[in-house]
Parts: sequence; C-alpha cells; structure tokens
Amino acid sequence: MIVTGLSSRTTTDMDIVALMDDSRRLVTPVPLPEWLLQAAEEVSETMELPEDWLNNGPSRDEGGLFQMGLPDGFQARLHAREYGDRLAVYFVDRIDPIHFKRYAAVDRGGYHISDLESLRPTDEELLQAARWTLTHDVSPGFSSLLKRLLEALGHEDVASAL
Repeated sequence: MIVTGLSSRTTTDMDIVALMDDSRRLVTPVPLPEWLLQAAEEVSETMELPEDWLNNGPSRDEGGLFQMGLPDGFQARLHAREYGDRLAVYFVDRIDPIHFKRYAAVDRGGYHISDLESLRPTDEELLQAARWTLTHDVSPGFSSLLKRLLEALGHEDVASAL
C-alpha cells in the first residue's frame, strides 16, 4: 500500500497474496520459490529487515486469501512495476485492500481498522467488501462482529444492508 501511495503507515513486511506464472495466471504463493526466498534473504541482510519481511502469510494455508478466493476482478486491477529485465511486481488496486482490511479488521482489529479508514471507502465499497468477507467466514459470530464493527464506525446503512 505504501508503494502505490495508498498508505503512509510504515511497516516491516510486504504481503504476498498470489504469484503470477509465465502464462500470467495467478497461482498460490505456497511455497514461495527458492530463488525468491534467496533474494529476500539478501535484501533482509542488506536493508536490515526482519527475516520474514516478504510475507505470504495472508495466503499461506487452506483458509488463506488466495485459497478462499480473491475479490472479483482482482487480477485485472493489478498494477505492474518492472524492476530490471527479470522482475515484475504487481501491486493491488485501492478496492482490494478495502476488502482485505475489512476482513482483517473484523478478524483481528487493531491497525487494520485505521488502515481501512485511511482508504476512505464509500458505503458501496464497504458493502462489496463486507459481502466478500462473508464468503470467507460464514459463521454467525463473524457476521455479527462485522455488523457491529460497521455500526461502531458509523456505517449503520451498510450493516443493515447485509
């Protein structure tokens, strides 16, 4: 989010939700390729970053973002940045962190809530993101927490539309 100007909050890691293969299809980032892990280790040492600064945690297991399904249109919205002749990094569009942060805000709270608010989502964007999160956690408890959080943040109309 920092690279694309969506956030100014400092962080010590970069989340990977998917990789792109040679056919330009999104694939699971588990496991990360050895060449990428080696490059990340070199960057970690050079830049004095934590060892796990390149983080596939959001899509690491069966309940991960990639495994459970990315928001509709995710790949079409990616923004490519070329770094030399051999590396392209695809950054998410503004709507996708709204989805991810909406999910994380309910699941974990904390800075995810302020990150979400800093994106200034419209009610329609929040509703779209909330509906997507409900496909990732179908439990009544999650739905209830989602609605309460929306209401607490002043989005009663969005909560009542769910």
